[in-house]
Amino acid sequence: MKKFNIRKVLDGLKEVSSSTPSVQVGPQENHLIQETLQSDHFQLCKTVRHGFPYQPSSMAFDPVQKILAIGTQSGALRLFGRPGVECYCQHESGAAVIHLQFLINEGALVSALADDSVHLWNLRQKRPAILHSLKFSRERITFCHLPFQSKWLYIGTERGNIHLVNVESFMLSGYVIMWNKAIELSSKAHPGPVVHISDNPMDEGKLIIGFEAGIVVLWDLKSKKADYRYTYDEAIHSVAWHHEGKQFICSHSDGTLTIWNIRGQGKPIQTITPHGKQPKDGKKPEPCKPILKVEYKTTRIGEPFIILSGGLSYDTVGRRPCLTVMHGKSTAVLEMDYPIVDFLTLCETPYSNDFQEPYAVVVLLEKDLVVIDLAQNGYPIFENPYPLTIHESPVTCCEYFADCPVDLIPALYSVGSRQKRQGYSKKEWPINGGNWGQGTQSYPEIIITGHADGTVKFWDASAIMLQVLYKLKTAKVFDRNRSKEDKSSTEVSDEDPFAIQIMAWCPESRMLCVAGVSANVIIYRFSKLEVTTEVVQLVEVRMQYELNDIESPDGGGGGGEQTSALPTPGASPQTSGPPSHPSTSSNNSDGGNMPCLKVRSTPLKQSAGYQVDLVVQLVWVSGEPPQQITSLALNSSYGLVVFGNSNGLAVVDYVQKTVVLNLGTVELYGSNDPYQRQPRSPRKSRQPSGGLCDINEGSATSEDRCKSPTSAKMSRKLSLPTELKPDLDHRDNSFSRSRSSSVTSIDKEARESISSFHFSDTFVRKGDSALTPCLYVGTTLGTMLSLALTLPPAGEQRQLQPVIISPTGILVRLKGSVMRMAFLDSTGSMLPPPFEPWFEPNVTADGEEREKVRKRRPVSVSPSTSQDLNESQYAVVCSEKQAKVISLPSQTCIYKHSITETSFILRADVVQMSQGVSLACFCANGHIMTLSVPGLRPLMDVNYLPLTDMRIARTFCFTNLGQAMYLCSPTEIQRITYSQDTCENLQEMLGELFTPVETPEAPNRGFFKGLFGGGAQSLDREELFGEVSAGKASRSLAQHIPGPGGIEGMKGAASGIVGDLARARIALDERGQKLGELDERTAAMMASADSFSKHAHEMMLKCKDKKWYQF
Repeated sequence: MKKFNIRKVLDGLKEVSSSTPSVQVGPQENHLIQETLQSDHFQLCKTVRHGFPYQPSSMAFDPVQKILAIGTQSGALRLFGRPGVECYCQHESGAAVIHLQFLINEGALVSALADDSVHLWNLRQKRPAILHSLKFSRERITFCHLPFQSKWLYIGTERGNIHLVNVESFMLSGYVIMWNKAIELSSKAHPGPVVHISDNPMDEGKLIIGFEAGIVVLWDLKSKKADYRYTYDEAIHSVAWHHEGKQFICSHSDGTLTIWNIRGQGKPIQTITPHGKQPKDGKKPEPCKPILKVEYKTTRIGEPFIILSGGLSYDTVGRRPCLTVMHGKSTAVLEMDYPIVDFLTLCETPYSNDFQEPYAVVVLLEKDLVVIDLAQNGYPIFENPYPLTIHESPVTCCEYFADCPVDLIPALYSVGSRQKRQGYSKKEWPINGGNWGQGTQSYPEIIITGHADGTVKFWDASAIMLQVLYKLKTAKVFDRNRSKEDKSSTEVSDEDPFAIQIMAWCPESRMLCVAGVSANVIIYRFSKLEVTTEVVQLVEVRMQYELNDIESPDGGGGGGEQTSALPTPGASPQTSGPPSHPSTSSNNSDGGNMPCLKVRSTPLKQSAGYQVDLVVQLVWVSGEPPQQITSLALNSSYGLVVFGNSNGLAVVDYVQKTVVLNLGTVELYGSNDPYQRQPRSPRKSRQPSGGLCDINEGSATSEDRCKSPTSAKMSRKLSLPTELKPDLDHRDNSFSRSRSSSVTSIDKEARESISSFHFSDTFVRKGDSALTPCLYVGTTLGTMLSLALTLPPAGEQRQLQPVIISPTGILVRLKGSVMRMAFLDSTGSMLPPPFEPWFEPNVTADGEEREKVRKRRPVSVSPSTSQDLNESQYAVVCSEKQAKVISLPSQTCIYKHSITETSFILRADVVQMSQGVSLACFCANGHIMTLSVPGLRPLMDVNYLPLTDMRIARTFCFTNLGQAMYLCSPTEIQRITYSQDTCENLQEMLGELFTPVETPEAPNRGFFKGLFGGGAQSLDREELFGEVSAGKASRSLAQHIPGPGGIEGMKGAASGIVGDLARARIALDERGQKLGELDERTAAMMASADSFSKHAHEMMLKCKDKKWYQF
């Protein structure tokens, strides 16, 4: 009897009413797979952001909570606690964060932005939120200062005025320090913006104000007048107090430091030029670069520390930025890799009137964060535990794997731990506040990043953390010392000849394959043992796009690749090496068989980890550079690697180290080519093209771009992030120029590239009854073709007999370039490609053992290994525009769905969710969509990113269990989830920034200081700045905006209140219990008192009539 599925009918109705219908084709009764995924299993939200804050602009540290905050030029806020406790927030305006100030040990942070707004962040919740904002309309903010344990924030402005804000209510005080009152009346010039504000450590009633023009004022808050003024003829950049409040130090624009006594007004007591050359005749030392910041920190035993940034002499051209640490007579100059944005000295006490006891300096650089240990000789740096090195070299591609084999992370960690640098400080990392989340998500996750310098990094990304596991340098395989004459042949690969373009990885067998920008493919095996490779195995491949111009005018098959004589399997690189004649500098002369990079000929020492097994290089053909590789796949069970470009595809057997197949795109079709390709005009009449021109044959013009992004992928111009390379401008000009001399658009259309591959055991021909190893090929014109593989038996024969590959024709055709292919079994479960389990490749001692290992039959962990003959499979194929599901072996299309009409898909993955299989797509218009499989019902569609840039398009990846990631800036990875489960558990998984910590005790004043009026003087700021005495501030000066954090805080508080109520109830219960016990005890005491009184009465009666001597 025919099955009837009411849900399918309802879905059908739903889909008919939806705007982009999912069309069902072919007989349906055989394809009633119960789909378990529903739209309520999906929800999209950001989880965490990792990496170095892009373009940092300011920094603050809470010395009690031990939390570091960094603000950026795009209004982002990153908070760091102990390793693994990180948080990212964003100011809505996107204005640069110019100043940050913690409310020390209060769980709050004040941020001042370049748009003259001040915000108060609540850090007592897992996702910090703004409680209050204040927007200044008539004044520009230049400096902020919040004294420890005070609720009055001083705000200095460009006009030279100082305003006060109550951080509890975020209201302005009527108390204002006007610039014209602060400076001398006789002075005619404006003193410039406020560059510094701080109160005297020993007297809160005295405030020091530094003006840019070189004037420092000691202001008496009570009497509202200046006590002293100190003038110097150089601009001031920063000011710092000595902890006793009797001296302060200023840093100036001529590279000098001046130290002043607060009572000595005329001249500084000392002037130091830390990096100035002292002339012999007693003249002033020559001026140096400005000292941008100085800090003055005292120690109980020994000399104080003076720490400064900048101030180098002008003749040190090309010298790196420095931090200078002056301690007594010694001066240490610490060179940094990037310009210094800001630095902070970490001290043992939060009180400014005590000995500071500095122990470390946090230095924020433009692209790094460095912490220096001040307690050890030589000032070593701490080993940074945060994942801040993502951008060490620009990221060019990423892959993300969730639910990996459990032994993988320990294996990578053990080989990676040997790569650690030495010479770090022995102490623990000093930024260690907060607590880790209580997440229960336990599956292993790995992110792999490929970089412009040819490195590949493996990261442990489990449970919303990120930690580098292992780093592989692929450039080691090549000779780096290229001569000048060689440059012409390597022009193709720009400044980054080793950049990684595509990566293919098999987690089970641990085989890794990378395709580089210089048209090379490197295959790696994982080993726990060190090995020295005498000769790096090399295979060279000639791939050429040739529609035999004159012979076959019809443009049909026949014209194909010229497969050059290939080297014998074990041949050394010399036999197939470069031609004997030197390559000339002109590009249209015959470049011969030159590859773009030269593989090293000397022995290569390979440490434990990934070791090169084989290098495959595409060579120049007829004076044309090889086309870039656009797709790559690897299968450890078959021992094959396949790669394709705009010329065709090549299959390499890495077991035998030979090329098995080298096929032009046109030849894939055989005689039934659906596209009537026009023969190209003879090559000789083409304009001579520059080195970059050929690469751009694939790159689309602007109107083509919306049609096909894969063509854009081929262009090297777009394959590397340019943000980190300001020197790329001249290349971009050549890009636009060379496009015009490129091939015509008709030819571009005809240049069909290979866009994707998929290996699988499946029914390759119509009506097949047995499973065959197969390779599926997807092209940029939307064709999915199949190739049947005939593999020799495992063991010795696999080493000797050839692999035979035969094209079996077109399976299906779609609109747009094919992005992704996957296979399901008859129950709708995912069929992963077969794989071989990992074995140690370098075992030589025990030959038999190795043979056993090699002979193991590759396993396929699929339910279909014992498939009955009548059971079918489903091929899921997704292109830029649509998805189709084909039933095998009948080869009928049973479902198709048009995903987007107006845009195109940038990334598509068939992923395993905990409830079933789904197709996840990321669209160029910023939408993220999921579809059920095999029914292709739309389950989620969220307009996530309003605008996608090339970097996001290039780095976006979906993986299993609802995880996804992309690079949101050149230095940061943003992770997102599309799983409802993860969204619900996220709150638990996130770390807590605020933890209850006791505030250290204030320093003792000492007997004599108390007696003679020394020690710190306190001030009732509330009385001085409050509305009663100071009045209200002008309404037009600033506008108060309540923040959304109020509501969030309420939610957090509400959940806290529930907890508090529960605790109170328990406490009441306990109290009741105790009261009950008390009652019982009282009753017992009363009873014993009663019996005592009875006894006493009886005694009295007995003794009443007796005389004293009768006792």
